[in-house]
Amino acid sequence: MAYTVKITNVLSLTHNVKQITTEKPNNYKFTPGQATEVAINKNDWKDKKRPFTFTSLPEDEHLEFVIKTYHDHEGVTHEIDSLVEGDELIIDDAWGAIEFKGTGTFIGGGAGITPFIAIFRNMEKNNEIGENKLIFSNKRGDDVILESYFNDILGENFISTLTHQNIEGHENKIVDMDFLKRHLEDFTQKFYVCGPDAMVKDVSKHLEMLGASPDAITFEK
Repeated sequence: MAYTVKITNVLSLTHNVKQITTEKPNNYKFTPGQATEVAINKNDWKDKKRPFTFTSLPEDEHLEFVIKTYHDHEGVTHEIDSLVEGDELIIDDAWGAIEFKGTGTFIGGGAGITPFIAIFRNMEKNNEIGENKLIFSNKRGDDVILESYFNDILGENFISTLTHQNIEGHENKIVDMDFLKRHLEDFTQKFYVCGPDAMVKDVSKHLEMLGASPDAITFEK
């Protein structure tokens, strides 16, 4: 089912990431980590749907999306970058395989952090952060989405790594086998992986080689 929702707020989180808040349809349901197909309610854009993850909580009276925009082609996210309050989006029902199944380590790459935002916000609200850990990989320091938020709620359990820049407070490594062995001791725990397809494939393979059960690794299939 399709719903038309009006944008109520647009906020820039980084140089190429927007936080877009919209109205919420009556009785609209999703779980933290889920996504929906989104289109822009403008001529020539209504049929061009792209998947975006909810970063708001199910009980909020609004919907929120954190969207990375790309300017190297005239696509949907490029058009989203020009949206303002009062513009409209078309959304479908919620879907997605990423949901919290118990304490573990979250491994995100770039915009792949978005399913984890709502999950961590939900944990924070319910005082369930516990020993959950987040490894977040980006190219450069100004790419890191919600860095101060994750630092605040996770402390030493937030590990940020940059692949193209060396900055204090961040690692300067890719998330490979050696990286995982240095930062993790228990490979029998649950893992949540989201990011570019190649990263998800490689990280999942490394985790399994280090002893993780395939059933304990949650990712969007």
